[in-house]
Amino acid sequence: QVQLLESGGGLVQAGGSLRLSCAASGRAFSMYTIGWFRQAPGQEREFVAAVTWSGTTSYYADSVKGRFTISRDNPKNTMYLQMNSLKPEDTAVYYCAAARLVIASRRSDQYDYWGQGTQVTVSS
Repeated sequence: QVQLLESGGGLVQAGGSLRLSCAASGRAFSMYTIGWFRQAPGQEREFVAAVTWSGTTSYYADSVKGRFTISRDNPKNTMYLQMNSLKPEDTAVYYCAAARLVIASRRSDQYDYWGQGTQVTVSS
């Protein structure tokens, strides 16, 4: 069992930056693929970024590529999403998730554990 807790959300102006953190508890977190997803009001949850357990392979949604960076610190059981050059369309609730996979998946149905989400609001 893995429990995830996000932090770091907030209100920021367009062009600004935020760093989201996701603290994990439970055994063998370092063996899980981890991902970030987001959900805006009235929209479906969408993939943002994912990274394999080793941190060597990562994938990004086209909408955030070049602006967001996913990373993990396995000894600290924590993962991060550095978000730069934020846009109003990045406004959403951001969720971290963990999957018992060896690949970095974009599919939310392949993730086994989810955090409760943290709100990110980007003003224009």
